[in-house]
Amino acid sequence: MEKIKQLKSRVEYEIKNAKILDKYIFMQLLEVFLFGVVVFTSLIFASETFTVIIRKISEYGIPLNIALMMIVLNLPQIFVLSIPISTLFAVVMTINKLSLNSEITVLKACGIGIDRIAKPVFAFAILMTVLSLFINNFIVPSTSKQSQLLTIYSLQQKHIPEGKKNYTLRDSQRIFYVQECIDKTLLNVTVLDLSNKDTIQLIQAKKGQTDAIGWIFKDAVLYTISTTGKLFNTAVSDEFVVNFGLDNMNFEKLLKGDASQYDYFKLFKFIMKNKGQAHFPIEMERKYRVELHDKVALPMTTMVLALVGIPLAITPPRVRYNRGFLFSILIIFLFYVIRAFCINLGETGTLTPLFAAWLPVIIIFSIGYILYKRKAYNI
Repeated sequence: MEKIKQLKSRVEYEIKNAKILDKYIFMQLLEVFLFGVVVFTSLIFASETFTVIIRKISEYGIPLNIALMMIVLNLPQIFVLSIPISTLFAVVMTINKLSLNSEITVLKACGIGIDRIAKPVFAFAILMTVLSLFINNFIVPSTSKQSQLLTIYSLQQKHIPEGKKNYTLRDSQRIFYVQECIDKTLLNVTVLDLSNKDTIQLIQAKKGQTDAIGWIFKDAVLYTISTTGKLFNTAVSDEFVVNFGLDNMNFEKLLKGDASQYDYFKLFKFIMKNKGQAHFPIEMERKYRVELHDKVALPMTTMVLALVGIPLAITPPRVRYNRGFLFSILIIFLFYVIRAFCINLGETGTLTPLFAAWLPVIIIFSIGYILYKRKAYNI
């Protein structure tokens, strides 16, 4: 009985110590991960999304409050890209720190191997994978659609940048020319309207303003011309009100062109519904199928990058400097180069969409598995 009590006490002690170890590693990972999310989200946002938004502000005169809302709505899409990178960064930096502080050596001396140390790391990676899948399939479609609607709304209102001279604005059916905008008043406005297939309308006005109801032209002349060049009608008025807005049908047509506004299952239904139709050529279908498989493959890279990060972060005894950050950058660069290359091959038809989306994951997993097996079991 005494031996059973001693054995039970020892088991409870080891379980308690294991929980302390798991909690310690998990908290270290979480701290570095949050730092990585801030850094990598800022970098991705500054290099891609921010540039696009600034271009829209300058070209279309999108108001600052709407631009800020668009920035917030685009953040979930960036999080999906930054979560795998930040997880890898957290794993490499944390394990490398444990190795440099000789904590891994001490744990090995206590009979705790790399395989046991890696358990909280994999638990953390699984949690981040689930989070990434959730954001990519439930949050990103909604926020992406709202961001697109805000862009369309701004184009509908035709906000002309204050102080802009010789400003030209285009949409799919019209060309707007404004000589200058002073105090929200447009001077010497010319509009070429090609929305009617039978006639062309040309509006010239000394002054104009934009409003929710449309464009207000003052001291204006409206010319209606046939497509053959014959002048049908000329109208002169002190004030014209013309609505160049986009109706709901146009909204839906514009929104359907963006795969990010669908979750996995809705995108699959969209592809099946439009497959083989004239407006949905094979090139577009391939692109959508690659994006369909990438909605799962990209979040799954979180687990794969954690697998390859563990063995690379364990520093040999003679090395006394932190190699974690360097390894993180190299692995991230390698993965995204392979990913961009494979997706391009998938969209051009060289690879099947399924293989194009998952090939980078398979390559990195193979490398990670070999390295991990050597570190965890052979050493």
